[in-house]
Amino acid sequence: MRYALFSDIHSNLLAFEACLKHAHAQSIDRKIVLGDMVGYGANPKEVVELCQSIQAEGGIVLRGNHEALVQTQSVKQPAVLRTKGAMGAQWTHDQLTPAQRFWLEIQPLSVIVEDLLFVHASADDPEAWKYVDNESTARLSLDHASKQLGAKYVFGGHVHFQSLFYRGTRRDLMQFEPTPGIPIPVPRHREWIATVGSVGQPRDGSPKAMYCMFDDAKTTLTFHRVEYDHFEAAKRIRQAGLPESLANRLESGL
Repeated sequence: MRYALFSDIHSNLLAFEACLKHAHAQSIDRKIVLGDMVGYGANPKEVVELCQSIQAEGGIVLRGNHEALVQTQSVKQPAVLRTKGAMGAQWTHDQLTPAQRFWLEIQPLSVIVEDLLFVHASADDPEAWKYVDNESTARLSLDHASKQLGAKYVFGGHVHFQSLFYRGTRRDLMQFEPTPGIPIPVPRHREWIATVGSVGQPRDGSPKAMYCMFDDAKTTLTFHRVEYDHFEAAKRIRQAGLPESLANRLESGL
């Protein structure tokens, strides 16, 4: 089974379409969306429709913190619209249909398939939305997944960059720096935790979209970067009247 792993799409339809096209060229068997489908970007309705299609085809779709945030913005209250995230959530709420908002609300926080755990943030407390961006939080997530759920692999998003940790021979956690496009052997005699990066809002200095491919038979993980028209995506944000900083972030990748 070859899995394509997408996270933090953030209503960026152009980036998502580019990653899906790239994944199809890799002969992917199953698609996994790890949450944060909406927020920040200009095409929430179209992105949700694509994710619903993925689920209908047998893929897995998870709920992230931005799906939760959209549900809270049912009434425009100036007092709570002080952040870009809240402003984007209110705008997104207004773009989506009630049926789409309900569908986002009922998606699971995590799913386990044999020894693979899929989660948006941290496996040990998914709804706390902790950032798995260092050895300490990665260990907590992996310990819970392996000891409580029997998982060998944890795949998450939320942090908007790509990383890979594994448990070494002394049971310490070690970090591996991935190179885009190069398959990494991830054998089952070790335990692994990866963040797959952000499709729709990279924050590492490159505007290229991110996703991962896991080959269950070969036990390899490949981190991908995909070019797309990020200037057009930024233009759509400006045309929607969303904060200028959100458009700038797509153009700079920061």
